[in-house]
Amino acid sequence: MTTIGVALGAPPCLAIDIGASKVDVAVVTSNGVVHDRERIRVNQHPDDLFEAIGSTAVRIRDVSGVSLVGVGCAGPMARGGMTVSPLNIRAWKDFPLTPKLRALLGEDVHVDGDARALALAEGGFGGAVGESSFISMVVSTGVGGGVVIDGRLLDGDSGNAGHIGHLNVVPGGNLCSCGAFGCLEAEASGWAIEARTGRCARDADDVTKSRTGELVGRAVGSLCSVLDINCCFIGGSVALGFGEEFFAVANKAAHSMAALPYSKSLEILPTALGEDGPLIGAAMVAWRGHR
Repeated sequence: MTTIGVALGAPPCLAIDIGASKVDVAVVTSNGVVHDRERIRVNQHPDDLFEAIGSTAVRIRDVSGVSLVGVGCAGPMARGGMTVSPLNIRAWKDFPLTPKLRALLGEDVHVDGDARALALAEGGFGGAVGESSFISMVVSTGVGGGVVIDGRLLDGDSGNAGHIGHLNVVPGGNLCSCGAFGCLEAEASGWAIEARTGRCARDADDVTKSRTGELVGRAVGSLCSVLDINCCFIGGSVALGFGEEFFAVANKAAHSMAALPYSKSLEILPTALGEDGPLIGAAMVAWRGHR
């Protein structure tokens, strides 16, 4: 059984989810309830994003009285978020996120990757409750993920394990924000779809939806064969916005890649957490670090 969970008596948490297009700040209780949510649009703060996040966080903290802070942030990053370099927030190259938040909010601040945080939330409160091994993904403006094996979130040497968006799915394909060509993020993310088709993802046609599901499924199937995992939960505006068609195509493509006997039951499912998942994940980062 999974060891991901929340300890009895865990304190409420100020949760901050920093993505490529938006930042959400809220209070999350130990039973996974989100309240006092406020949203910041990244493109409205090209030069003062941290200041906007900080002022919102301080205001919510002061009203709620919470002192524990958890953050899920787009990466990559140095371990613990001591510096972060979100590929789609160009102004934050080697940005000292954790030190700046600790100086502003206090020492009990814990930072991890946003998609990795979602994996913790899926295991603690979502569709992966009771699963010992699973993949959690976000297919949105960018593509990210977290991998849980034998009940533990894989960290890797630098704490960045799970960047599924940088699996190669189209050899020699589009240039990715990471600098490589043909990554899943460069072919299936919201920004990639808009660059390739001239349309934002919400206006994508059926061919684009099918292609996106195919590429995501092939990546998931390959990874699940390697890691002996049989379930993957996907959130994010692109995947959830494309709906049933995306998941049907992704599952078919995954099974075309995961052909070994132990992968026969592989299933790709939508996240069970809805829009609260990233904030619950940020809180899970805090509870994980606070123990």
